[in-house]
Order: sequence, then structure tokens, then C-alpha cells
Amino acid sequence: MTINRATAGRLAGKVCVITGTASGIGAESARLFEHEGATVIGIDLDAEQAVGGLTIAADVADEEQVKAAMATTIEEYGRIDVLMNNAGINPTDDRSVIDTSLESWQRVQDVNLRGVFLCCKHAIPRMLEAGGGSVINVASFVAVMGAAVSQGSYTASKGAVLSLSRELGVEFAARGVRVNALCPGPVNTPLLKELFAKDPERAAKRLVHVPMGRFGEPEEIAAAALFLASDESSFVTASSFMADGGLSSAYLTPGQVD
Repeated sequence: MTINRATAGRLAGKVCVITGTASGIGAESARLFEHEGATVIGIDLDAEQAVGGLTIAADVADEEQVKAAMATTIEEYGRIDVLMNNAGINPTDDRSVIDTSLESWQRVQDVNLRGVFLCCKHAIPRMLEAGGGSVINVASFVAVMGAAVSQGSYTASKGAVLSLSRELGVEFAARGVRVNALCPGPVNTPLLKELFAKDPERAAKRLVHVPMGRFGEPEEIAAAALFLASDESSFVTASSFMADGGLSSAYLTPGQVD
């Protein structure tokens, strides 16, 4: 899918920190934000592959590394206007609560939830100093409904990200910092492609429930993130912003409709 980028400038002058920009939604968001005039700081374990005008190698689950990344951003650009917490993992060994090991459970929680907490903890004060900003926490459609495949730790982590986003959105609304949870449906990213390669039957179960009959593209989720990052969403906070192809509202799947 091609997103129309004929006009630019919706993020002109804004300093945007995005985690997980080496691929998928994070990489496409970084490219789109830069096209719209933003200065993008891309944070990823793999800084060589990360997209951004400035890229920083950091583990979002490590508080000292997160603090250092935010401090570097302030040293270089003096402010943080947008934080997009996109980094996350969905490993194949995260399955039913009966089968998932404690180590696997905790590894997912550390990246998907602890990482969001730490980035918010160390970026929001900078936004308050600057008079406001926008935080976009990438959750998932599984934050509002059960997944078609068992992935207990991932689902729990994304539900927690959604709840945390609501609370922060309410807490900081009067002080100019908006916090929203962006909830994609299944998206055609390297994570999903890896799942298809390792377990096609398990991955195919995801597709049958999507009314549009296809997975989303990273560019489409990036476009939703752009709206939340821009001043066009100035009255939007503490929301669950669904970009899931209708999945969370569906009762009948395409295969069940005559």
C-alpha cells in the first residue's frame, strides 16, 4: 500500500523520539515523521539498522540506557515534543499460560511494558518543561479482546500498556501532555512474517478474523501515529485508537458470512 505524501509539514519543528525503528511500524513511522518535518531520534538495540536523523543504541528495558537516550536527545535538540513507544516483542515461545515459561513471560513484560513505563518516566518530565507534547504508546487490538492464538504474556503486556496510557492521559491532560494508546490489528511486519514462516497454521488464524480480509501495512499504522503526534489530534487523549481493519468490532468473520 502507498500512502499519499504529497503534502508535508504536519510535524514541522517537532522533536520526536521513536523506539524500535530498525524495522516495521517504527521504521515507517520514523520515515513518515521525517517527511512531515520532524527531527526523529530512533532508539533501537540495532542502531545501525535504526531509522532516524539521530539513532541511539539502547535497551528500553534498561533504565540507565533509557535515561541516557533521553539526556542525549535533550543535549542535542533541547526538547522532546513526541514520544512513540513502539519497541516490542512477540516471541513464538509465548503461548498458553500452561506452556509458557516464567522466563519467557518476564522477557515479554520487560520489553513491552517496562520499556513503555521507563520511556514515559524519563520523557514526560521533558515534555512538561517544554509546555506539552504527545505520547503514543503502541498497544494492540489484543488489549481490548482475546487473541485468536494463545500469547498470554504479549496480550497481558498490551492490556497493561492500554491501561497505563489511559491513566497517564488523564493525569497529564491539564498540563498539556497527551497520552494515547495506538492499537493496531495484525500488521505485515517482520515479526508476523517470522510467525508465518515458523507456524503458518497459527499465523493464518489471525487473518480469518479480520473483516477487511488482509493484514495491515506498517505505513497505515504510521499514518495513524502521525495523526496522534500532530496538532490535529489536540483534543484526543487517554484514548484507545484502533487501527485494526475492523477486527475488534467484528462478530462474524468473512468465512462465516453467506
